[in-house]
Amino acid sequence: MAKVNIQPIADRVLVEPAPAETKTSGGIIIPDTAKEKPQRGKVIAAGKGKPDEPMTVKAGDTVLYGKYSGTELQVEGKDYLIMRESDIYAII
Repeated sequence: MAKVNIQPIADRVLVEPAPAETKTSGGIIIPDTAKEKPQRGKVIAAGKGKPDEPMTVKAGDTVLYGKYSGTELQVEGKDYLIMRESDIYAII
């Protein structure tokens, strides 16, 4: 797991998106312009939650999230998303 010096606050989560698929299940190579944003990734860091809502995800979890969830940011050349825990649909 990547070590990043970012600690989300409250109910926010830092996620490293999974790489976009480069081939279809039939073996067709997908060009960069047609690749879809991944909708899953690995939790790198999580806040402590709100006083009345403890966090259910933790660092190391693989999660599914909405296509347009989160805010993109780049740290030391790597892409991450920071989002609220409520933008996460499931832990897989």
